[in-house]
Amino acid sequence: MKQRISIWVWATILVICGTRVMAQTNLAGRTYYNANIMAEEMNKLTKDADKEMAKAKTEAIAKFEKEKGRKPNEAEMAEIDKKMEEARQMLEAIRNGMSTKITLEFRTEKDAVMRADMKISDEALKAAGVGWAKRKMMKAALAMAPSTMKATYTMKGNLVIMTEDGEQDTLRLSDDGKYLYGKFDKTTNFKLTRTK
Repeated sequence: MKQRISIWVWATILVICGTRVMAQTNLAGRTYYNANIMAEEMNKLTKDADKEMAKAKTEAIAKFEKEKGRKPNEAEMAEIDKKMEEARQMLEAIRNGMSTKITLEFRTEKDAVMRADMKISDEALKAAGVGWAKRKMMKAALAMAPSTMKATYTMKGNLVIMTEDGEQDTLRLSDDGKYLYGKFDKTTNFKLTRTK
């Protein structure tokens, strides 16, 4: 009798777990979104740059002292601070001037559509030192880039394998189904949040 109850308990648990896994694999009708997949990476870059700028300032002062044989006076220190502030403003312009919005919509059990909206402001490109002609070429290339891509997908556990024109990309679905995680490149991770 005890063994029969145990079997029913395990069977019930397996049915509940199986239902949960099956519910996660049906993405049809879901939409995932991120207003700027580069924001987190740009924030990390800013934090790293702050450390590097503090180090660069210390090095600039040490170089000045070595060359002049004395500590910088108030005016010379103000000049060093001015250069550091210009570098910080350039980084801020780049950080605030670049965005990549992604919307991933699962239309059926196998078809998905991804919409990408990438923007780079002229100010950000200027701050990065990009010349006029190159800025125009970059803007033209962005304007010609496809903003909507159709793909097929398959599920393997919590992995969503996207295929578009023979190329594959893998996303990971969170256990609760609220987030999709992926990589923009080898070092840049992103997260899409379910909106529908």
